[in-house]
Amino acid sequence: MKLPNQDIFFRIESYISKRRFWFFAALFLLLLLMPVFGFSRYIMRICILIGIYSMLTLGLNLVAGYAGQLSMGNAGFYAIGAYTATLLMIKLGVSFWLSIWAAAIFAGISGFLLGLPSLRLKGSYLTIVTLGFGEIVRMILMNWDPVTNGTLGIRNIPLPSLFGIRLSLANHGLYYLVLVLVLLVSLFCVLIINSKIGRAFIAVREDEIAAQMMGIRTMRYKVLAFVLSAAISGIAGAFYAPMVGYIDPNSFTFDVSSLIISMAILGGLGTMRGMYFGAAMLIIFPEVSRFLMDYRFVLYGLILVLMMRFRPQGLLGWRSRLPYRFGKIIRKELLAEGYLPPEHN
Repeated sequence: MKLPNQDIFFRIESYISKRRFWFFAALFLLLLLMPVFGFSRYIMRICILIGIYSMLTLGLNLVAGYAGQLSMGNAGFYAIGAYTATLLMIKLGVSFWLSIWAAAIFAGISGFLLGLPSLRLKGSYLTIVTLGFGEIVRMILMNWDPVTNGTLGIRNIPLPSLFGIRLSLANHGLYYLVLVLVLLVSLFCVLIINSKIGRAFIAVREDEIAAQMMGIRTMRYKVLAFVLSAAISGIAGAFYAPMVGYIDPNSFTFDVSSLIISMAILGGLGTMRGMYFGAAMLIIFPEVSRFLMDYRFVLYGLILVLMMRFRPQGLLGWRSRLPYRFGKIIRKELLAEGYLPPEHN
C-alpha cells in the first residue's frame, strides 16, 4: 500500500513546513533589502499594495478561514478605516499615528454591529448580510456630503511623518511603514490563532453545535472574529488613504471585497502564508497582463472555479495533509509501537 507521504508534492510541502522559520526569515531579509536594489517607484508601489492587501486578507482569514463565517463586507471596514483616519487628520489635525488607532477602533465597532446578525444567521444568508453592509457603507459615504464630500472624495491627504521626516515613496518611508504594519498584524494573528480564542474559532468553524456542547460560547467568539477582522481592515484603510492621497466611495466597491476573497481562497483559507501569497499573486497578475484588464474579473472567477475543483484547500493550504505534530515523548512511544511510519520521526 502506498503511503500518502510517498507523494512528491507531499514531500515538498512537508520539507517546507519543517523549515518554515528559515524560509520566512530569508523572505523578510529580502523584503528589508528591497529598496537597496534600486527599484522604481512603480515597483515599490506594487510592493506596498501587496502589503495592504496582505493585511486585508489576514483580517478576512480570521473570520472566514478560522471562525468559518464568510464575510463579503471587508471593503466596508476598509472604507471606514480610510475615512476615519482621513477626516481626523484633515478636519481635526490629528496625527497619523493616533488616527490609525482610531480607524481600528471605529472599524472594530462596525464589525461588532455587523457580527450581531451572525448570532442568528449562517451560510449564504450571513454572506448576503455582509455584502449588503459593504454597499450601505458606500452609499453613506456617497450621500453624506458635509462630512465625506460625497462622490467628489477627499483630496490632499497628508502623508505620515516620523521625527519630522515625511514618509513617502521617494524615501521608501511608506514601504518600510507598511512592512512594519504587516509584521505587527501577522504577529497579532499568530498570537490569536495559537491562543484559546483561536482554538475556539476553529471549534466553531468545524462544528458549532459540538463547540456549544463543549462549553464554548460560540456567539461571543463569532462576534469577536468580526471585530478583529474589521479592526485589521481598518488599519489597512488608514494606511491606504495617505498612501494614495485621495479617496472616494468608488475606491471601496464590491469589487474590492471580491478581490480580497479571491486572494484568500487562492492562497488557502485557514493559513497565514496563503494570505501573503494570494495577495502577491492577484496584485502582480493584473500588472503583467494589462492586455487582459477588460476580462480581469472573468479570470478571477475562472481561477476560483478551478481552485474549487482541483485545489479547494488553496495553493498553500496543505496543513491538513501534514502529519500531526506530537510531543517528543508521545512520538517515541508511538514509533516504538509501530503506530507511526519512520518518516514521521
